[in-house]
Amino acid sequence: MRVQGISDDIKGIIFDLDGLLVNSEELYWQANIQAAEEANLPIPRDSYLKLAGASVKEMEAFYHKYFKTTVERDKFIKRTDDLVWQWTDEGKLKLRPGVQAALDKFQELDLPLAIASSNYEDVLEHALWATGIRNYFAFHLSYLDVQKGHIKSKPAPDIYLAAAKKMALPKKNLLVFEDSPTGVQAAKNADIKVVMIPDILTPSAQDRKRATMICKNFFEFLKKI
Repeated sequence: MRVQGISDDIKGIIFDLDGLLVNSEELYWQANIQAAEEANLPIPRDSYLKLAGASVKEMEAFYHKYFKTTVERDKFIKRTDDLVWQWTDEGKLKLRPGVQAALDKFQELDLPLAIASSNYEDVLEHALWATGIRNYFAFHLSYLDVQKGHIKSKPAPDIYLAAAKKMALPKKNLLVFEDSPTGVQAAKNADIKVVMIPDILTPSAQDRKRATMICKNFFEFLKKI
């Protein structure tokens, strides 16, 4: 696949999941707000904006600030996850603009597709089946693979390096799609070209330096093929 602005021929694509392919970041944000209100926790309604695509260290700092005990923290996390799972079953999890068209186009071009996500395996599978896109992907990596492989989470390059190895293609012929600064940094650290399609966070000057290009949605990217 030839893409305007990219000199190398693209022969394989690796995607993030949350906030990129599906609107789950919006759902997690709303679930955080509801879980905090139910538990009478003084968490600002916009706090999730700081956590979208956050590193493990940043998440730990957030939990330390707002939760007195691990029991209280774990209860909040479970309530948030349960709400998103429920809303997914209710059909509130949707593909983001242009995703279906992009997957169809990439499939038409016979490009191998994969997912490299920091989310849990069961959540990832649930999202893929609920939105009907599971069978587009040759394989996916999740937080389970991070644990099993004893590798570091994003922004470390490890999960993208693992995906590239499994795809068995030169890194110069791969393209990553990401929505968050942490994910963009991970792809950059892996020395793989990355297209940023922002979700709930506006790209920073650092994002613009790290990303190969930034598109407002997949429709805009498709015009460059």
